[in-house]
Amino acid sequence: MHKDLILLGHGSGGSLGHQLLDELIVPIVSGLGANEQNDAALLEAGGTRLAFTTDGYVVDPPLFPGGSIGSLAVHGTVNDLAMMGARPLWLSCALIIEEGFSRTGFAEILADLRQAADRAGVQVVTGDTKVVPRGKADRLYITTSGVGVLEHDLAIHGANARPGDRIILSGSMGDHGMAVMAAREKLDAGGLLSDSAPLWGLVDVLMEAVGEGLHALRDPTRGGVATTLKEIARQSGVTLTIDEAAIPVKPQVRGLCGILGLDPLYVANEGKLLAFVAPGLEGAALAALQAHPLGQAAAIIGTVEQGEPGRVRMQTSVGGMRRIEMLAGEQLPRIC
Repeated sequence: MHKDLILLGHGSGGSLGHQLLDELIVPIVSGLGANEQNDAALLEAGGTRLAFTTDGYVVDPPLFPGGSIGSLAVHGTVNDLAMMGARPLWLSCALIIEEGFSRTGFAEILADLRQAADRAGVQVVTGDTKVVPRGKADRLYITTSGVGVLEHDLAIHGANARPGDRIILSGSMGDHGMAVMAAREKLDAGGLLSDSAPLWGLVDVLMEAVGEGLHALRDPTRGGVATTLKEIARQSGVTLTIDEAAIPVKPQVRGLCGILGLDPLYVANEGKLLAFVAPGLEGAALAALQAHPLGQAAAIIGTVEQGEPGRVRMQTSVGGMRRIEMLAGEQLPRIC
């Protein structure tokens, strides 16, 4: 494929997005090395460790079961801060609104955004608003940036997964992606709701439970659990082995994926985390997560091994071993 054509790809959840990042965006804009690319940048000011992140949201439809683009914009950004071990404090919010978008729908989304910010314990302190002509956008796009503070000396980083670490998933995978997809395609989702939620509380109890034994965190959003595991394996230079039978998946997600020919491993989540915990501490980590309302279905799903750097494999339910790779494109565009 000619390089000039990769901009035609959707989103950033598959290999097209990573190709854009690796070949154009990062080299031109920042020059960061692969091991330095995380959910948020770590900064220091006056002896205080801070985290800073930004993200854009284009989800379709903008209102979906369990949330909206407003609540999602808050949750996605505060969760990126939390994955670095930072307590979220402040947000900016930029709105791009298409002329003719429903005033009632817009007000509902703004109310969702405010409610989500209050729940997450953050303030929206600055922002911007633009209105574009009809047909020049798809109803509403939101960009949020966030600042958080690290109140500890832990080193939680995508390059810190170590051989022997246990991999923990905080709950069922694929809920957000399939809830949005079902709403978009008007499918019966059996009451499935997006899992969109702020994860700082879950991270806080996990850090308290295992301290320095918490090596890496990541929320498996675009590209799902599979893509996130692949990113961590590459950053840390390790092999990851996961157990299909141990991974929690709701029946509605499994059913919808079966109908649509999708793999739940690659479906987006917006209220789950993956934690890489030192051996011997996985019991304490699991107990802490399961005692929290957002982690009741947490499970140990795999192990970090010394082996081929960047390799991810899955022990299947039928006994075989499946190699996990990134997708050639994004499985579900406009999910977040």
